[in-house]
Amino acid sequence: MAAASEEAIKQFSALMEQRECSAFFPFDSLTTEEKKRAIFSSGFLVFAEMRLAFFCSCSEGASQDHIPGYPRGTLVRFLKAREWNVLKAHKMLMDSLNWRLQNEIDTVLAKPIAPSDLYRSIRDTLLVGLTGYSKQGQPVYAFGVGLSTFDKASVHYYLQSHIQMNEYRDRVVLPGASEMFAKQINTCLKVMDMTGLKLSALNQIKMLSTITAVDDLNYPEKTETYYIVNAPYVFSACWKVVKPLLQERTKKKIKVLSGPGRDELLKVMDYQTLPHFCKREGSGSGSSSDEVDCYSYDHPFHQQLYKFVKQQALSQDTAGPLKQGSMHVKVPTPDLEEAQIMETIESELQNMRGGDGISRSFNRITIEGP
Repeated sequence: MAAASEEAIKQFSALMEQRECSAFFPFDSLTTEEKKRAIFSSGFLVFAEMRLAFFCSCSEGASQDHIPGYPRGTLVRFLKAREWNVLKAHKMLMDSLNWRLQNEIDTVLAKPIAPSDLYRSIRDTLLVGLTGYSKQGQPVYAFGVGLSTFDKASVHYYLQSHIQMNEYRDRVVLPGASEMFAKQINTCLKVMDMTGLKLSALNQIKMLSTITAVDDLNYPEKTETYYIVNAPYVFSACWKVVKPLLQERTKKKIKVLSGPGRDELLKVMDYQTLPHFCKREGSGSGSSSDEVDCYSYDHPFHQQLYKFVKQQALSQDTAGPLKQGSMHVKVPTPDLEEAQIMETIESELQNMRGGDGISRSFNRITIEGP
């Protein structure tokens, strides 16, 4: 397998070196303003940096990993996401670079969600936060899947916030972890709290599906393990029909723990890094009165992120106050596996809703979140 993997990486590298790759950036057909945006787009810069790295890595004695994450790390991530099919991985990567360029993703961290009260409302209804680092140095993110309602802002704002979280992770959190632990860290861990999942939450599935499509196609292989905690009794029913649809690689990433999963999680992280909903015997995403939970706008992580975005905005535009308004990002079409999983989950929830009236169930595992 190792030899086959190396051969796949070499083939992928060769594809990225071919001249036709430049067709994805047709500068001659762009307006002057579009050319300026393209030049300063990290999507373009990633492409250019990868090309430079490929040339450098071909030099005698040069390390293939001399630029952290490029080119080898990126190639491996996209190859894994496409089961080491070189042509499919190549298309996926080029589609992702195009998506970044077309949607100006590289400036998303200079587009604060304003006013701050709106951002606070998003934090109250899209429950996610950074709790600390694992014993191996990976950032640990907590997600309140069941209690996220997505009902205080438009879909565009929630998607913008989610993409900002991804970009901040890749540009700030992971590099910071690498420096802190003196080794390259490219992935995170996610602890997903299923408290509050209801059969009536079908409207949440669309939002979660949108987030998942963005992550699967543009931020692949950024999560090492998903820990599912506080799963209700009927979780097993949905998991039973979803699990066979997942790729073996994905199945191995998902660990369903008993209750809040504290004992198992303490094997990979210290107590202070545990999400608040895992620190006590009872389940639930709420925090005790003497702590600010990681979801909150007032948590240091979210304060730092929001401050960072505002500073980026001010550094790029000093002409006036921060502009308000959400980004309108084109959502990629989910791949066949994702679409099939969504259809299966919706069908299973509908069946359970029409059955014994159980009020809680599992409605979605978010694969490749922030």
